[in-house]
Amino acid sequence: MPGSDETTGPTGTAGTAGTTGTAVVADPPPPVPSARLARRRGIEFTLIVVAVLLSVYGYCAVGLARHGTVPPGAAGYGAGLGVLALLAHVAVRLRAPYADPLLLPIAVLLNGLGLVLIYRLDLETPDDPAAPIQLIWSTLGVALFIVVVFFLRDHRVLQRYTYVSVVTALALLLLPILFPAVNGARIWIRIAGFSIQPGEFAKVLLAVFFAGYLAANRNALTHAGRPVLGFIRLQLPTGRVLGPIVTVWLLSVLVLILERDLGTSLLFFGLFVILLYIATGRTGWIAVGLLLACAGAMAVGRLEPHVHGRVQDWLHPFASIDAGLGPNQLAQSLFAFAAGGMLGTGLGLGHSILIGFAAKSDFILATAGEELGLSGLSAIFLLYALLVERGYRAGLALRDPFGRLLAIGLASIVALQVFVIAGGVTGLIPLTGMAMPFLAQGGSSVVTNWIIVALLIRISDSARSQYDGTAAP
Repeated sequence: MPGSDETTGPTGTAGTAGTTGTAVVADPPPPVPSARLARRRGIEFTLIVVAVLLSVYGYCAVGLARHGTVPPGAAGYGAGLGVLALLAHVAVRLRAPYADPLLLPIAVLLNGLGLVLIYRLDLETPDDPAAPIQLIWSTLGVALFIVVVFFLRDHRVLQRYTYVSVVTALALLLLPILFPAVNGARIWIRIAGFSIQPGEFAKVLLAVFFAGYLAANRNALTHAGRPVLGFIRLQLPTGRVLGPIVTVWLLSVLVLILERDLGTSLLFFGLFVILLYIATGRTGWIAVGLLLACAGAMAVGRLEPHVHGRVQDWLHPFASIDAGLGPNQLAQSLFAFAAGGMLGTGLGLGHSILIGFAAKSDFILATAGEELGLSGLSAIFLLYALLVERGYRAGLALRDPFGRLLAIGLASIVALQVFVIAGGVTGLIPLTGMAMPFLAQGGSSVVTNWIIVALLIRISDSARSQYDGTAAP
């Protein structure tokens, strides 16, 4: 209607325009019957072969640099990674033939490179090998990947479990509080030598909840309530709709206080703010989210000793050197990046193990930066960027709001983790203690990331098959 500040998408969904923001997730045009789409599984297979070969080359390069010979387990490593990748490819070929051909090869390459870097650091700590255990966790991750691709035929089924997901996620987030702190944070469950990080699985469940809740309430969040900030025309919705938003913020602060885990808190709240903006198109929600996040982080950063200590290390990374105590972890990480230069020292020839116990987990990116250089580190970041972009593309191609929000949420989890971890080890933001997706040591992390890739493959298959005139509805 002329003069109106609302626009209606192809499916009749209204989105706010003008100064209040334009709907970011506009409905794409309805599918038009066409010739059969190329499935591109051959491209995927070729890229998987390249990913496996690059990983095996890295494994051999480490052995040649350290001992002058190819490691005796190179053939077994290549065969193991190749079999896992082949099984995953067969599952996609059979159950998701229209899926994006880049998602699986990127995951294989990142996982393979992570195993190489962990093996390289294992050579410095022969009494504490982590690569064999990481390979076992990777096998479990690929197994769950295959299960998701085979048995989840329609991603929309997950919307039925919106509130079940959030209850389960909150239980997983709060469970580590009952166990002793590890390295200052309560994010682990350790029983009889076995450890697991429940928060890694909770983030996928939270993405399902946020997508389901916002898909059902996005119109109320966009239009309900009265203006409270005239200069940005922010309208607060009713208390019934606003309640979960405030609850999410309070729970993110509660996790930060009780578990002393800055990374999980940032990921938790950042994911919700991103999806809230995507669902409503209102930039005012980003401003409110940033203000709430900053307020909570500043308060806890001043009052909680562990978080306060990390903030001080971030502000003064070389203070321990000036005090005669030697470099701390962050300082060693910065030294490793500086030593790598543009092309790196070469795999196996760096000294990032001096960082300490977190070299294989929190700071494994420093090993990549030192031994592969800025060029290799940039290539790794480009792989993550491509993985996130393909997730966004799959989501934006879907017509159902839940699927769009779920795909964008899952891709945003990867993007947020990479930003938070890379920012911490390079001194951009305070350290958080999270694991780099696929790259770092951490069984819970690698399993969760394989599940995320499986869901993105399922969503991308639905997104492309809806435009194929010969595909089943």
